[in-house]
Amino acid sequence: MNLIQELFQKKDKNVLSIYFTCGYPNLEDTTNVILALGESGVDFIEVGLPYSDPLADGPTIQESSHKALENGINLDVIFEQLKTIKETNKTPLIAMGYLNQLLKYGEDKFCQACVDCGIDTVILPDLPMVEFENHYRQLFDKYGLTNIFLITPHTSEDRIRKIDSYSKAFIYVVASASITGAKGEISSNQIGYFERIRAMNLQSKLIIGFGISDKTTFNTACSYANGAIVGSAFIKHLGTNGIGKIDDFIKPIIS
Repeated sequence: MNLIQELFQKKDKNVLSIYFTCGYPNLEDTTNVILALGESGVDFIEVGLPYSDPLADGPTIQESSHKALENGINLDVIFEQLKTIKETNKTPLIAMGYLNQLLKYGEDKFCQACVDCGIDTVILPDLPMVEFENHYRQLFDKYGLTNIFLITPHTSEDRIRKIDSYSKAFIYVVASASITGAKGEISSNQIGYFERIRAMNLQSKLIIGFGISDKTTFNTACSYANGAIVGSAFIKHLGTNGIGKIDDFIKPIIS
C-alpha cells in the first residue's frame, strides 16, 4: 500500500493537495515550503520538478520553473534536499515531472532516488500509455512506485476504464483541456464533465486539478471528487508573499 492509499483510508473527502515548484522562489526553499504546507494542514504535496519545456504547465508555473532553474536547481539538488526531511516530513509527497527528465537522469537512478526520498508516487503527464504498459509498469513495480494517470474532457471511456484498472492511488481529473492556471469559476461544461466521470462509478479515487484556485473552486471540485489540487494560485501567492505567509493561503481553503 502506498502513502496516498494510506491517506485515503483516513480521509477520502475534501482532500487538499498543493503543487509547488522545487527551488522556488529561492534554491533552498524546497524543504521549508514542504514543512510549512504540512503544518498548514495540506493532505499531500505535489513536488514539481522544474523543467525547461513543461508542456502541461501554464505561464505561472513555467515562470517559477524558469526561476528555479536560474537558481541552480536540478534533480540531484532536489533529491538531496528531500532526503534531509525524509524523517521529519509527515505529508505524502508526489513527484511531478516529465518523461525526458527521467530518461536523461537514468530510469533506475531516478526511481531509486525517489525511493530514497520517501516518494512512492509519480506523475509524468507525457508518459504514453503504450510505454507504460510495455516497460514502465514493470519498472515502477520493481521500485514500488505508483504512476498517476491524467484524464481530460476528451479522454474516451475505454481509456478511462483502462486507466482505472491500472491506478493504485487516484486518477488525476484535469478540469479542462488546457494548461494549468486559474480560470475563474468552474463552468457548467466542467460540471457536466465531472458528473459524467462520477457516473462511471470508477474504483479509483478522483482528484481534480487545473484551475482550482480558492475555497469556492475547491469546494465545487470536492463535491464531484475526493479532493483537488491547487497549483498556479499557490505559486503566485508564494512568489508574492513568501513562505511565512503560506498559512494565509491554505487556511481559507480548508476552513
